[in-house]
Amino acid sequence: MTAPANRDEAGASLGAEEPDFYLERGCVVFTAAYHLRRQVCCGSGCRHCPYWPPHSEGSTATEPPADI
Repeated sequence: MTAPANRDEAGASLGAEEPDFYLERGCVVFTAAYHLRRQVCCGSGCRHCPYWPPHSEGSTATEPPADI
């Protein structure tokens, strides 16, 4: 599997400040920056899920409601 031409070896979009992912023990781990650019939770239980509630497919809120 090869990275697309617009990516560097660390998974960063060329010109981006933070990488989209990193490799850990052979697994791809997506960063919070990647998820925020995606703009919606995938519901897959990602380690760096920035959405509230976390790991809830379709969620777009990035912080809990004020009344919690």
